[in-house]
Amino acid sequence: MSVNLTTAQTGKEEKTTIDSLYIEEIQDRKGPAKVLHAEPLYIDLIRDLGARKGEKEWNVGFGLTDNNNYDEYLALVEYEWAPIDRLGLEVELPFTFYPSNKNANTPASKLNGLKLAAQYSFFVSEKCKTSLAIGYIHEFELTDFSSYGNAKLFTGNIYNPFFVAAKRWGNNIHTLLYTGPAIQHHFHDNSSFTSWQINSNFHYMIPGTRNFIGIEFNKEVTKTDFDMTIRPQMRVSVAENILIGIVTGIPISRENERFSSFLRLIYEPGH
Repeated sequence: MSVNLTTAQTGKEEKTTIDSLYIEEIQDRKGPAKVLHAEPLYIDLIRDLGARKGEKEWNVGFGLTDNNNYDEYLALVEYEWAPIDRLGLEVELPFTFYPSNKNANTPASKLNGLKLAAQYSFFVSEKCKTSLAIGYIHEFELTDFSSYGNAKLFTGNIYNPFFVAAKRWGNNIHTLLYTGPAIQHHFHDNSSFTSWQINSNFHYMIPGTRNFIGIEFNKEVTKTDFDMTIRPQMRVSVAENILIGIVTGIPISRENERFSSFLRLIYEPGH
């Protein structure tokens, strides 16, 4: 019994040492304070919290949503970088494709818009293992592909300020809250519509790696409705600077949307 107990204690100490060394590698590089946090895969951040000057990342995403009346395919390309410490910037091109035209209610395929975003980490505490940030996303909405040349190219704006709070509990448990309003302004009738995004996240990072398993709770609140999609997910490192994220979407009480899936390819060039 004493031998087994000693072996278990030794294994636990080795895991703790590996975790500590990995966290030290990320956090204690030359530069300002930074806390290692697990970043959600579906509603991702503009850049790492506590970003350091010179960091950059490419993302390519693909998704499929099974709606009651038609299938919806998603694709995105985004580039994010940190021009100065703690400030992240991002440019994203999100696409939506509808390959089947089963009925008149099927939307037209389109480049949804041009998204420009910024995020600033105003509080980073390695002692408390906590980071806080504010940010803003501005999306210039575009008309569908079939209307190019026959209608106005830009159809509206989406204004999306947001707040992020993240904390790591010990070495492996990560929690994060991402919340803010999304205000849609439509040009054709000068109308606007506001919804609130409340996204809570829980992740467990595999000891000594960048891999994790976790779950996102993506909630949208309006004056008359509440929708939530639960998104179990995992991230796997396939090379030193390449990661793959896999997400499944399970809607709760959504009228038209059923299950969905999403794949994110992450490439981090050296800096």
